[in-house]
Amino acid sequence: MRYFIELAYDGKYFHGWQIQPNAASVQAEVENALSVLLNQELSIVGAGRTDAGVHAKQLYAHFDIEDPIDEEKLAYKLNRFLPSSIAVKRIFNVHDEAHARFDAISRTYEYVISMAKNPFLAAYSYYMARPLSVEKMNQATAYLIKEADFQCFSKSKTDVYTYFCTIEQAIWEKKGDKLIFTIKANRFLRNMVRAIVGTLLEVGLGKIPPERIQEIIESKDRGKAGFSVPAQGLFLTEVAYPNRILEKNDK
Repeated sequence: MRYFIELAYDGKYFHGWQIQPNAASVQAEVENALSVLLNQELSIVGAGRTDAGVHAKQLYAHFDIEDPIDEEKLAYKLNRFLPSSIAVKRIFNVHDEAHARFDAISRTYEYVISMAKNPFLAAYSYYMARPLSVEKMNQATAYLIKEADFQCFSKSKTDVYTYFCTIEQAIWEKKGDKLIFTIKANRFLRNMVRAIVGTLLEVGLGKIPPERIQEIIESKDRGKAGFSVPAQGLFLTEVAYPNRILEKNDK
């Protein structure tokens, strides 16, 4: 039987989602907790691989087990067992062929800029003291919303089958002393959001014009794009699936 598990976590305590030697990861923590509580070795497959320091307000993973489980009871036990930096929102049964990674149709990220120095936001935003032109940054985002080869925003030496992604939404919004960038796409490359944000900040600072974004994309050259902003301001906020993937949960 296959189950989806919905999670949220504080990325500052982990070297990303994926298991790796000699480093704490969210996947390792959840796999270990499931294996102990269910008294068998289990592995989980996540919807994506957030990098070190990146947070998730919503991420799905799936695992397989032979016998049915009490979903609410297991979620309760996991939340007692896991560190406070990881929360289990729910566990639910899905069709056997449902896949947390391959069936996801979109992912949405937010990046938070703090416009005023705030010690309580330091671990969850990037402090930018200089004034930014939000209008110009939003003009620049228009060049992102399409299907394209986004190699210019990808970390070099990454093993991917294609650099093509379809970006559906990209917008900056000011909320009090915070500036929030929201971006939604069918898939993301390694370091892609952080590189996009860094490039858009250069637009906002007046270093490059908004239309330069098109030239950067066409170049396919990471060196032409802007700097990568720090990980602490980045949040995975939503992973979306077709209704047919989750419909078994509605029985």
